[in-house]
This record gives sequence, C-alpha cells and structure tokens, in this order.
Amino acid sequence: MSEMDIDMKNLKVMSPLGRGAKGVVFLVEKESSMLALKAILRSAIENKKNIDSKGDENVYKRIFFERQVLSSFQHPLLPKLHGVVSTDKIIGYVIDYCPGGDFNSLRKKQTEQMFSDDIIRFYAAELVLALDYLHGLGIAYRDLKPENVMIQENGHLMLVDFDLSTKLTPKTSNNTSPIHKPPQKPKIANNKKSKFVELFKCFSSEILKGDIVYPADRDSSSSESNSMEKCNSFVGTEEYVSPEVIIGNGHDFAVDWWCLGVMMYEMLYGKTPFRGQNRKETFYRILSEEPELTGESTPLRDLIKKLLEKDPKKRICVDEIKGHDFFKDVDWNFLLEIPRPPFIPEGCDVEGKLGNREIDVENYVKGVFENKEGDDEKLENCDVIGEKKKGGNDEGYNRNNINHGVWVQGLNYPTTQPPNDNFLVF
Repeated sequence: MSEMDIDMKNLKVMSPLGRGAKGVVFLVEKESSMLALKAILRSAIENKKNIDSKGDENVYKRIFFERQVLSSFQHPLLPKLHGVVSTDKIIGYVIDYCPGGDFNSLRKKQTEQMFSDDIIRFYAAELVLALDYLHGLGIAYRDLKPENVMIQENGHLMLVDFDLSTKLTPKTSNNTSPIHKPPQKPKIANNKKSKFVELFKCFSSEILKGDIVYPADRDSSSSESNSMEKCNSFVGTEEYVSPEVIIGNGHDFAVDWWCLGVMMYEMLYGKTPFRGQNRKETFYRILSEEPELTGESTPLRDLIKKLLEKDPKKRICVDEIKGHDFFKDVDWNFLLEIPRPPFIPEGCDVEGKLGNREIDVENYVKGVFENKEGDDEKLENCDVIGEKKKGGNDEGYNRNNINHGVWVQGLNYPTTQPPNDNFLVF
C-alpha cells in the first residue's frame, strides 16, 4: 500500500454531496478533518470500450488524468489530493471539501442574482490566478462554469472537476513549469495602514471575518498565445463553450478565457450572454452574435467584450487581462492573502449531514449507476442540479454538458434518503 492509499475503514462517510456521469461525491471525515470523496465505479474505469460521443477520449483516460493533475497541484485555489481509495467495486479520490457550496448557488442568493463590480473583481481575479497556474502546468481546464467553482471555508474560491481538462505543450521551452516557494505567513499590522487596507480599496464590498490563505508563488509563463499544440475534442458546457470548440478546428488555452468572459457576464447580468431556446440556437448565437453589454461603458464591460472575442488569436491573453483597467488596483501578489473575502460560509453542520444509518459507499454508487452503462445519451437533456428556476427568463432552461451531458438532477438511489440542501455537482 502506497502513502496515498486510504482504507475505506478509515473514512467516516457523513453524507452524499452530489453526482456526475460516473461517480458520486461524499462528505467524509478522516482524522477529524472534513474531506470530499469522489467515488467512481471500477467497472466504468475498466471498461475501455466506454468511449465518449466523439470517440476520442474514454472514461479510463479521463479519470486517471484527473488523478494525475490533482496530485500535481500546489495552489490554494485548487484541490489537494489527500489520498486514493481502491476496492473491488470503486476507485475514489479524497480531496478538499468546500462547505460554501458552488458559485452558482452563491450568485442566486444575491439581489437580482447579480454581483457588484467590486465583488466581480475579487472573484474574477481569483479565477485568473487559478487558470494562469493551470496554463503554467500545460493544463487547459475547458469546463469553467459556476457549478465547477466552489467556495472554501475561508471564502476563497476553488476550482474542481478536471476530468474534461487536457494537457497541452506550451511553445516556450524555458521556465514553463511553475516554481514554488514555501508559503510565508504574512505579517499583518494592527493599524489601518497595513498593506491589506490598500489592497481592499478595489474590493469595497461587505466584508466578513475569515481566515487567510497563503499563495504558492511561481514564475509567470505565457499562456494560450504560446501553445504549439491544439486539442480537437468537443467538450464543455453549451452556454460556456467557445466558438473554436464548436467549429472544431482545434482549441488551446484561450478557451478558458472565453469561459471566464461568460462567467463574468453572468455575474454582472444574472444570465449567460448567448443562451438560446435550444442547443442549436445557443451555438448559432455564440458563433454569430455579439454579447449585449447593456449599460454605460465601463472597464468591466470592456474586459468582458475582449474576453468574448470570437477569434482566439485576437482574444485577450493573461498578461493583458492582469494589466487591464478593471484590475488596475489589484495587487496580484497579495490577492490570496486577503483574510476577509466578500462571503464567508457558515461552519460545516456535520451533525445535520449525518443520516440515521451508515452509508455503504460501494453499494450506494452501484445503486446510483446500475444499468447506466451506455445510457449517456439519455442524460443530455437532464437539468443541472438546482438549475430549474421557479420564474424569470431562465425558467425551464437546461445547462447541458456537451461531453455526455453529465450534470443530472437529484439522486436515483436510495429514494428513502433525499439529498440535503448542499447537494452539489462535480
């Protein structure tokens, strides 16, 4: 048994948190720490004939690629792999648990389901740092959307779900790998003239008490413009997919900046910019229409417009993003050390999540996915968890994941135990 192997007997399973196409996420406790266990049926992994709808990637490769990248992360906005669970029926990854839920749920709690410019600046800046780090590792994320962005206990963001990510080779041969230094605990002055006061001036939102996270320093590296390799897989979520993915002539790191533009638009207007009545209309709008940036001309709207440039060669790159007027007051070196993000989740209610009986993870996952092999096409029109609205312009609309349509609503098993309010997707 390797150092990363964890015996299921050493995990106390508290509650199911969410499910995807091939696995279920559980809240677990290990040595008094709350973590998340992503459990996948071993049969789905070992069946190498289980090819996606385009036939160019299989479940086996995607799952083990996700394990590989999780073990390589050293960044406070990305999950840490705490161990691997392996039994006769399942394979699972134990990663960080985020009690604040997903970013889409947080947006819906806001007035008119929108954020102020200052709050958008904070969250968008963290997403820029996370994507820049991934691109420095040669990883194109490819599925940035609110449901894949979680809120950590300290209020900072965390990107999750990397099974649609892919590895690309940066063109620059020197200094393409991030260099890490041991995080230094910042010295915070007791008076109001500390360095954080200056940093906070661009985040003038309601601030709640929270913890500090320490950044993993690295050398900056070029991103999409230096990529000498492109991927032709047709993956993503339809409202966020970039024009080059739809066209199918190959895509690179620039797809992530397009997705960031869609997310920032959604933060500002409460809806995505190209949503149609169906997938065909949505794709048509992505390819042919410009985003409606209603309102006065502002740095935020200008940045969104440049992120949603349809030609990836003309799309704004990471250095231009960081230097844009919208981020002019952001100190990128100290962003992750902000101790009080706009939203701090309440403490994890462990007792509230614990059911009346123990959960058998193996049988639970098997029950959810029994007889599901080969049925991925049936999932394409399923709702995203929690996405169906009771009213408004988004009523009845589905956000489908192009690769298998994996985001589905609710658990199929067991019917006697409904999902809790924090049931998430991964």
